[in-house]
Amino acid sequence: MALLPAKVWTPLSYVMILGLLAGVYWLPADTSLREVKKAGVLRACMPPLYPPLVTGDANAPGIDVELLRALAKELGLRFAVTSNPAMGQDFNPRNWRLTRAQCEVLGGGVVASPVTRSFLETSPAYAETGWAFILPKPIADVAGQRAGVLSGISGLDRIALARYLRAKNVNVTIVTSSTDLANGLRQARFDFGVTEALAAQQIAALGGWSTQWAPAELPRFPVVLGLWKGDLTLKRAIVDGLAKLERDGEIARIIARYRGDAAPIKG
Repeated sequence: MALLPAKVWTPLSYVMILGLLAGVYWLPADTSLREVKKAGVLRACMPPLYPPLVTGDANAPGIDVELLRALAKELGLRFAVTSNPAMGQDFNPRNWRLTRAQCEVLGGGVVASPVTRSFLETSPAYAETGWAFILPKPIADVAGQRAGVLSGISGLDRIALARYLRAKNVNVTIVTSSTDLANGLRQARFDFGVTEALAAQQIAALGGWSTQWAPAELPRFPVVLGLWKGDLTLKRAIVDGLAKLERDGEIARIIARYRGDAAPIKG
C-alpha cells in the first residue's frame, strides 16, 4: 500500500494530537482532597503495633501516629486510625488487602521501595531505615555469632536478610517483640540483635548499647507515607503539609521523642 504524502500526514497529526488533548480534558477530575475536606477527617491505615512508629501507648502513640495527627491538624482535619494487622506481617503492599474505603493514607512502616512504588504513591521521606545491628559490645565479624532477629518494617527485604545471615553462619533466633529482643541481649542469649533501624536505636538507647547499619548488600530505604495512585490533589496537600512541619522543626521533635538518647547509627 502506498504511503500518504507528507502534506496529508500533517493535518492527520494535528487531528490525533487534538483528540488526545480532548481525551485528557474529559478525564474525571481528581477530587481526593475535596472528598477528604468534605468528610472532615484524614483516615490512616496502620498496623496495630509497630514500635517506634506505632506503639499502642496513648501517651506516646508512635512517630507515624504523631506525624499524621500533626499533618491532619495542619490540613484542618480530624485524624482517625484504621488498624490492619497484615501491614506488620508482609512487606508487599499488595497483600495488605486495603481499599480506598478504609483510608486515604498509609503509615506505620511504609518504605519507598520499588515494590511499594509499583502499588502506591509515596510522600517525601521523613526518615531513613534499613536493617541495623544492636551491639551490647563491639563485634568485628558477625560470622558464627548468635543473633536475635526482630523482623519488622514493611518493605525491608527479609529474604535478603535471611540469605546474608545464613551465609555468615549466624545462629538465628526469631523474636516477636522489642522486649524479647532486649531481654535476650541483656541476658547474653544473643551476641547481637537485628531489626529495623528506628526500632534498633530505641532499643539500644534503653539498653545503653550501640547500633550499626547492616552491610551494604542490605540496602536502606526512605520512610514515607503511602497514598493511593491518582490522588494527586491530596498528595500535593500532604507534601506541602510535611514541608511546613519540617520547616517548623515538628518532624525532628517527634522523632527525637522516640529516639531518646540513642547515638547515631554507625556505618
